[in-house]
Amino acid sequence: MRAIQITEFGGPEVLTLTELPDPEPGPDGLLVDVTRSGVNYADTHQAENSYLAPSRLPMVPGAEIAGRTADGRRVVGLLPGNGGYAEKAVVEPGMAYEIPDGVSDEAALALLVQGATAWVLLRRNVRVEPGETVVVHAAAGGVGSLAVQLARRFGAGRVIAVAGNESKRELARELGADATVDSAAPDMTAALIEANEGRRVDVVLDMVGGRVTDESVRALAPFGRLAFYGMASRELPSPVQPANLMRFSTTVSGMWLPHAHLLPGDVVGTAMRELFALVAEGGLRHVEGRSYPLSEARRAHEDLRGRGTVGKLTLDTSA
Repeated sequence: MRAIQITEFGGPEVLTLTELPDPEPGPDGLLVDVTRSGVNYADTHQAENSYLAPSRLPMVPGAEIAGRTADGRRVVGLLPGNGGYAEKAVVEPGMAYEIPDGVSDEAALALLVQGATAWVLLRRNVRVEPGETVVVHAAAGGVGSLAVQLARRFGAGRVIAVAGNESKRELARELGADATVDSAAPDMTAALIEANEGRRVDVVLDMVGGRVTDESVRALAPFGRLAFYGMASRELPSPVQPANLMRFSTTVSGMWLPHAHLLPGDVVGTAMRELFALVAEGGLRHVEGRSYPLSEARRAHEDLRGRGTVGKLTLDTSA
């Protein structure tokens, strides 16, 4: 099979198209003929070995795929860290979800990681309350574009979208944002408070890190919550001072989606069923980003790291 392999850590240049043996499923594994592979920002960290879980070489990157099983079922599946950038992949049954009629492979991939991430952030991390103001950083991205819509559906009174250019901010407004902020604002604290009509904000979803995180925390109202789920800037925010959390009754949490699979009650399965239903009935719009041929995975990573993308990026294994 054709696959993208990494034999040394680094930037997009280390992604190489090669021929590899087909993966062998274990007793319970599902062998899937992959139609689309999802591309996530975390994949760029994985390629340089700067992600939460250490990578091992050689490696086929990618953690999510959509395709068909041997018995013809359409499934979307989450892989144990890698193996997705390939024509075939093995998925554990507990990490595979049948794609219902009315939902495309591309939409299913948008929901598997980004949609479930947005759902868990809003439902479990920040537990958004009716009428609250929710800030979504990277609002035109895969998670952000869904989080803007879900925040509104879950009762947010005001949604503020942060994005890097006017076309991305316009997209966020189309998806339901009440106000937008330029991600390059020199003082994010002041910009968020101004966008909220002079009031501090209740909730921030942040995947940027560094200065943006620090200044977003300072924009929180008493009992405000910031959920941190990524570090696109590759800059560490300042250490959290417990005394400051108490002084302003602030909560700062982190979220890594694999941990949601460990929660009782099938949290991710519940999220996927709800998200599938919303997409099928037209109540949730997935923003379909660019689809790249498998051979151009390197370019997908370049575009993603350059912040020139919107929505969900995929690799077409047939091209």
